[in-house]
Amino acid sequence: MVIDSLCNQAKKENIAVSAFYCDFLSRKEQSITNIMGAILSQLVGKGGIPDYLRKAFQEAQTEIGGRRLRLADVMGMLRVAIASLPQVFICVDALDECLPKCLPELLGSLRDIVRESPTTRIFLTARPQVTQDIQRYFIKTVVIAISPNTDDIRNYVEMRLDKDSDPEAMSNHLRADIVRVILENISDMCVEPFNISPCQ
Repeated sequence: MVIDSLCNQAKKENIAVSAFYCDFLSRKEQSITNIMGAILSQLVGKGGIPDYLRKAFQEAQTEIGGRRLRLADVMGMLRVAIASLPQVFICVDALDECLPKCLPELLGSLRDIVRESPTTRIFLTARPQVTQDIQRYFIKTVVIAISPNTDDIRNYVEMRLDKDSDPEAMSNHLRADIVRVILENISDMCVEPFNISPCQ
């Protein structure tokens, strides 16, 4: 909802929005360089490829075997891209699904962006277990805990159970147990959005 709202706002105002979803199933491929590269491509993707990006890729290709861009290269290009934009929002969803060994470098990279660009805002979503990691890199954060509504979850689960392709395979007792167990465990589904302002 936040990303949709920002994208709608971006159409009316002169702002740029970039969003990245950390996917547990793809997290081995989601290196920090790839994540920051995806953010960069979204911020510059509305127009043609800027000359500084074209030049950086050409220089990387001239090295032995043509190497991929390094994180320092991507961060340098990201700084240039952000400096050319009046307002930037960077959203990273499901931060808790990022590889634990990569999380400090990702948070450090985002912190560097915020420090260097007073018009950039960072919006993160994560489960509570990474709250301390985020607050270690961003001292002043606005944290909003979002817990699922029990009635909404119950209605959704029951609707999905009603659509079971083989309803005869499930007894009323099993159905009640499924709903009960899911509702007992929804506290683990709590998500905390973090809004990061500049000058942290």
